Order: sequence, then C-alpha cells, then structure tokens
Amino acid sequence: MAKKKSITRISDKKRGRPKVRFSIWGMILIFMLSFAACFIVYMVAANINENFWEDNFDKVVVEESSDKAADDNTPVESNESQNDNTQNKISNPIQQSKAKDSSYLDTCCLVTDSTLLGIEDHTELKDVIGSDALNAAGCNTVTIDTSYGNKTAYEILQAKKPEKIYIMLGSDIGTSSVDDMISNYTEFVKNVRGYLTSADIYILQLPPVPESNEKISNSLINEFNTKLLTIANMTGVYCLDTNTGLKSVDGSISEEFTDSETGALTEKAFKKIVDYILCHTV
Repeated sequence: MAKKKSITRISDKKRGRPKVRFSIWGMILIFMLSFAACFIVYMVAANINENFWEDNFDKVVVEESSDKAADDNTPVESNESQNDNTQNKISNPIQQSKAKDSSYLDTCCLVTDSTLLGIEDHTELKDVIGSDALNAAGCNTVTIDTSYGNKTAYEILQAKKPEKIYIMLGSDIGTSSVDDMISNYTEFVKNVRGYLTSADIYILQLPPVPESNEKISNSLINEFNTKLLTIANMTGVYCLDTNTGLKSVDGSISEEFTDSETGALTEKAFKKIVDYILCHTV
C-alpha cells in the first residue's frame, strides 16, 4: 500500500516577515557616528585653513547687509568704517588753500606750550590755552589756571567746545623722551577727537631752531614732526607743515623769526604762523 506523502505548507504570514528587524537604537547610533565624522572633518578643515572662519561666515554677513541696504535704502556701514573712510580722505600735510578772512580766527582755539605763548598779543588769534609748564609729555596731566578753574587742556576744551582746534606742543623736546612725548600727544589728540567729534583739529608741526642751537638739532625737530604727521594720519585729524614756512635755505629757522638772545619766536614768526593757518584750511 502506497505511503501517503506529508505536505507541509508555509503560511503566507511567516513568508512575508522581514529578515532584518528595525531598531531605533541602531538608527541613533548611525546618526551619532555620522555626526561625529562630519564634525571631525569640519574641525580638521578649520585647523588647516587659518582663514576658515572668515571665509565661511564673514561673507554671509556682508551678503545679508547688502540685501538689507537694497531693501531699506539705508547705509549699512558701521561708525568705525565711516571714521576710517573720513581718515582716508585726509591728505596730510594740508596743502595751500584760498586764504580765509581773519574772522575765521574767531572760531579757533590754540593749545600750546611756551612755543607759541604770546601769539595772542601780536595776532588776531586770541583764544589760547597754554602755559610755560605745559608740554608734550605732560599735556594730559599739567593743569592751567583759567576762568574754568584749574584744569587740564583737555578739560578746558571740553568746557569751551571750540569749532576749530590748533595744537602746537613740544617745548620739552631735547629734555623729555621723544617716545613719551609722542605717546602722551597721541592720547591727548585721541581724547579730544573722541569728545569733540564735530570740531576740526589741526596739529601744527614744530618750527625749526637756529643752527647755533647746541641743545636741539633740526634733525631731531624733523624726526618729531614726522611722528606728529603719523599721529594726525592715525587719529584722522589734520596736520600743518608750519615748520617749512619758517625755514631758511639752510634748513634752520630764518633770522627774522627768532630772537637772537632768547631764542623765542618773534612777532613776525607769530604773524607768519597765523597767515599759514589762514591759507591752509579744509
């Protein structure tokens, strides 16, 4: 008798079951490994390229600002950028211009040491802040007796708020360290520039000295004046080459501009400097 064949059927339910089960923890692990790999690649690129951050982020900021300017029709430059642009427009030393009327001097205030003391007695430049004790190295600390009280030159300027400020300091050249003079001079100009933002500020270069001067050489004067020009360019103020206006052909001060006994500037020198100021404005 023939044996009956046994047939085993596989249910459809079992046959459709996936061979690999889905695991949420597996997906999290894969995501974390992928993120770690991307992060490592990103940091390696940043370390290799020193400008990586600027290249990838600064451009985005500029593009967004440009879009905003196009939409709003408003400037997007920062105050610092605007100040830089103003400084770039200044060409020092200031070149000769059409002469101003003497009434221009009514808007001017001069800060000086013994170099130009007395100029108000011989010219129409009457508003002078100065004393024999004032100099370049001590311009931020030396106080002056005025109607505003015993104050520094900077404090007096804060009270006066003049439209135009002229500065000639440097009577201590040859006795004070040039580095100290320039450092304090720079601080003074920065303070004035920062407070009186709408004022026109002019640095006047020191006049030459007689060839016979044994304490100070004109080469030292020229070195100091070059640094004054640097201060003007760095701080965004004006610089006048009042040194050249008083020079003779040999590079020393003309005899008519200095007293042979005291070495002080003469009335002609004061008038020459004021005339130079009136012919070199912006």
